[in-house]
Amino acid sequence: MSKYLRTALFIGIFSLLGTASSTNAQILPEILKRMDNYNKSLISFTADVTMVKTDTAIGASDTQTGTTSYIPKTARIANGKNYARIDWKTRNGRAFSESISVIGDNYELYSPGQNIVYQGTVGKNSKDKGAGNALAFMTMSRTQLSANYSVVYIGEETIKDGTTCWHLQLTPKAQSSYRSADLWVDGNGAPRQAKILEINNDTTTVLLERLNSNATLNASIFKLSYPSNTTKKKV
Repeated sequence: MSKYLRTALFIGIFSLLGTASSTNAQILPEILKRMDNYNKSLISFTADVTMVKTDTAIGASDTQTGTTSYIPKTARIANGKNYARIDWKTRNGRAFSESISVIGDNYELYSPGQNIVYQGTVGKNSKDKGAGNALAFMTMSRTQLSANYSVVYIGEETIKDGTTCWHLQLTPKAQSSYRSADLWVDGNGAPRQAKILEINNDTTTVLLERLNSNATLNASIFKLSYPSNTTKKKV
């Protein structure tokens, strides 16, 4: 279950990347300026989402696709809480149904096929520590990030949907549960892809396509609906 929570955290991460700090190339300040401007103007977004989790020990990948919605805690209707929702549609090319919602520090993951909804708190489950740490560095201030991470501009690259992006790499200066994070940011300053390299060399990559920034959303859509006889499990 932790990989689904990790995805929701990544979605929250995407809209908070403007906290990064320049450490090398001359182009980096301009990239970060555009990221800052994007985040300051962000009210919400919707997008198609693809997550690829690769287990390097066995050389296998798990791919899921779906849709996502997000409202940052800075939005007027958010009341100081981040809102994120992902509805998975396929897994490894086959139909798959599962939904996860994160509101503030609380999350629910609903599996219709099992008639179970898992309920918990973000970051409390030790299995999700890597994702929690990733979220932590994305929400740091410029001063904090500069003190704790090395930021390197890798170059321009084209992601899967054909969008040309700036590729940034962030490496923790102190010991962490992950080795590094890679970010791909488009010309508007919107983060479009993120990749986490864990200590065991496993990777999680999340791609946003058909991004619709500042769509009109209601916070009520982040409340999952499920039958009254659904089994609830605290995790």
